[in-house]
Amino acid sequence: MVTLGSGSFTYEVEEGWGKLPDGWSFKECAAVGVDSQDNVYVFNRGEHPMIIFDKDGNFLRSWGEGVYPRAHGITMGPDDSIYLTDDGDHTVRKCKLDGTVIFTLGISGKPAPFMSGDPFNRCTHVALDPQTAELYVTDGYGNARVHKYSPDGKLLFSWGESGTGPGQFNIAHNVCTDKDGWVYVADRENQRVQVFDKNGKFETQWRDMARPCGLFIDTSGDQRVYVGELGVAIGPNDQASGLGPRIGIMDLKGNYLAKLGDIAESEEPGSFIAPHGVCINSKGDIFVGEVSWTHTGSRLSPPREVRSLQKLTKKS
Repeated sequence: MVTLGSGSFTYEVEEGWGKLPDGWSFKECAAVGVDSQDNVYVFNRGEHPMIIFDKDGNFLRSWGEGVYPRAHGITMGPDDSIYLTDDGDHTVRKCKLDGTVIFTLGISGKPAPFMSGDPFNRCTHVALDPQTAELYVTDGYGNARVHKYSPDGKLLFSWGESGTGPGQFNIAHNVCTDKDGWVYVADRENQRVQVFDKNGKFETQWRDMARPCGLFIDTSGDQRVYVGELGVAIGPNDQASGLGPRIGIMDLKGNYLAKLGDIAESEEPGSFIAPHGVCINSKGDIFVGEVSWTHTGSRLSPPREVRSLQKLTKKS
C-alpha cells in the first residue's frame, strides 16, 4: 500500500475505493462531501451526478440524473442538508440527502451577463456561516464576485472584481469558513487564498500556492485547512517536483504543515492529476475528487477516462 506524508500527517492510499455498479462511471469527480454518518457523496460529471457510498466504499444509491449538467461544488450543512453548485447551470441548489430540492439560487440555464457582478455566471462553491447559517457563493468563471445570502436565499450583498490586488479575483473557485466565521476564498489563477471578514473586508492572503481549487476546513478539531492544488507546472518543466498537483494541509495562518503527492502528474496511487474537491471524514481520512477527464483524459489519443477519486486513510 502506498504511503504519503510523515509524522502526524501520514496517510495510506486505498486504491480503487468506491465500488460502482457494473457499467457505471464517474467520468470525473468534481467534488466530494461526507455526512454525519460518514457516508460519502461524490458529485460527478457522469450520467449519475450524485453517487453515494457508505463509509466502507459500498454503493448505496444515486440521484440527480438529468438535473445537473456540470457538477462543480458540494457543501454539507450541519443539519445534513447539502448545497450543490453547478457552474454549467448557473445555480446553487439546497437539497435534502435524498436529493429533494429545498430551494434554488439563480435561474437554471440563464447566466448573468459576463463580469456584470450579478449572480450567477458559472458559480463555483458555497460556504455557510457557522453562527448565522448565511451563505457565501463564489462566482466564479464568468464573474469575479462573492455573494452573501440569508439562510432562506435572499441576496444580502456582494463583493469583488476582476484583478490581482486584495479583494480582487481571477477565478474565485472555492470558499469555506472557519468556526469564527472568517471567509476563505480560493483565488485560483492568482495562486492564493484570500481571507475576509463577514462583511467582505479583506484581512490577509496566503500566497506561494499552486492554483488552489478545493478548500476544506476541519472545524471540529484544530481547524486544519485542506487544499486541493491543481499545480503550476507547464511546458518543459511539467515533470518537475514541488509544483503540484498536490493536497496541501495548512494552519489558519496559511503555513504549510504537509504537502501530499507533490510530484509530477500521474495515475499512480498517491499521485494526483487534477485535485478539484477535497474533504475529510470523522476519522480524518481525506477524499479527493479530480477533474481528470477535463484536464487529461479528454486530451489523450484516444480519449479515455482516468482515475478521478482517491481516499487517503489517516494512520494513527
